[in-house]
Amino acid sequence: MLAPHYRRANDEGRTLIQAALAGAADMTGEELRLRLEPMSSDHKTQAIAALCEELNKSGSAFPGTNLRICYAIREAS
Repeated sequence: MLAPHYRRANDEGRTLIQAALAGAADMTGEELRLRLEPMSSDHKTQAIAALCEELNKSGSAFPGTNLRICYAIREAS
């Protein structure tokens, strides 16, 4: 799913996703919001943001709950 958005997905995709998922999450109402920190470069952040959009379309729930998982990139303060 990352390959169309990140040219080096075959070489660095797994590492990029691991780095993106290392942050905190918020639970709000019926959603588990995973607000990921921006990555070290704009093109990596854009690739992860595109992956977030694709994952959000799936409507997946957190295992064992009814909480829908919603991925996003945390906005800079």
